[in-house]
Amino acid sequence: MRVSIIARSTLYTVPGGDTVQAVQTALHLVDLGIWVDINLTNDEIDYKQYDLLHFFNIIRPADILYHSHKAGKPYVVSTILVDYSEYDKRYRKGIGHLFGYLRGDNIEYIKTIARWLLGRDALSSPSYLWRGQRRSILHILNKAGLILPNSESEYRRLRQAYPSGVKYEVVPNGIDPELFLYKANAGRDNNLVICVARIEGIKNQLNLIKALNNTRFRLMLIGNHSLNQQAYYSECKNIAAANIEFINHLPQDELVAYYQRAGVHVLPSWFETTGLSSLEAAAMGCNIVITDKGDTREYFGDDAFYCDPGSPESILSAIEHASVAKHRPALRERILQKYTWAQAANCTLAAYQQVITQQ
Repeated sequence: MRVSIIARSTLYTVPGGDTVQAVQTALHLVDLGIWVDINLTNDEIDYKQYDLLHFFNIIRPADILYHSHKAGKPYVVSTILVDYSEYDKRYRKGIGHLFGYLRGDNIEYIKTIARWLLGRDALSSPSYLWRGQRRSILHILNKAGLILPNSESEYRRLRQAYPSGVKYEVVPNGIDPELFLYKANAGRDNNLVICVARIEGIKNQLNLIKALNNTRFRLMLIGNHSLNQQAYYSECKNIAAANIEFINHLPQDELVAYYQRAGVHVLPSWFETTGLSSLEAAAMGCNIVITDKGDTREYFGDDAFYCDPGSPESILSAIEHASVAKHRPALRERILQKYTWAQAANCTLAAYQQVITQQ
């Protein structure tokens, strides 16, 4: 079987959780004997050499419309359905504040058009212009062989937002257990808090900084800022006290040392489907503080400390509790059993085979 994974054009230049998911899925599918290429949405793709297309990010439907129509091949979609609407409506500043008067699909439509006008994306599918965001997504779902949400929770949200008859198989997010090895005797600083995430409004580093400024904690923010959020990054830098440190994006193998040292990993996002860095940190023995918005409870259950992203006081309280709590080995064991990239690849291959046999 030959598969083309097709992901956003900025997959490598603006790395995020979907970058890790796409790359690790491809690597582990190769281990299972599948021929896999990762193509970007702005690549010229020789579709005839592939049996199946695998798209990422349903909230970027224009690219999926273009390639699925042009290829005429069966396809699956890793939906990664992030809901930006609360952040867009309540917390964006400047012209973005106008989003408060629009529906979520309309907001995403405007953002897509803006990326085209600013030259950050190519106009791949003219049909997106007249279909709009919602109808484009519904069209893709109705034509897909399967969708591959990261959780049952994500599927329920998708079904509620975009009712369709598409079948689904849950493909969990994961970690590489050979890379993220837990060392029980490693020195750990319970006052060291890390946040591994791209610096952007939805990840909510600004409120995290407000929560930890001039406290006993040392906060390390690890990640580059989004290209279109320079003002947000500047605001984060400007308000940060001396106990806040900014570190540029690091490859996964270099993150290991930080996960090993930190007592707490925090991801106080306005929304998370999973939070890959939270999985990685938990596997290495960090206590986890995470948003209460999204699909996180399906992964972390009662083994994480939840915060309200809109409240610096809530974020600080969760971090304080996490910093003095004992490590929770049950979470690490659950991750190793259920949430590895090998497991994800097995689920993905089963989905591929199901779609191919239906042709």
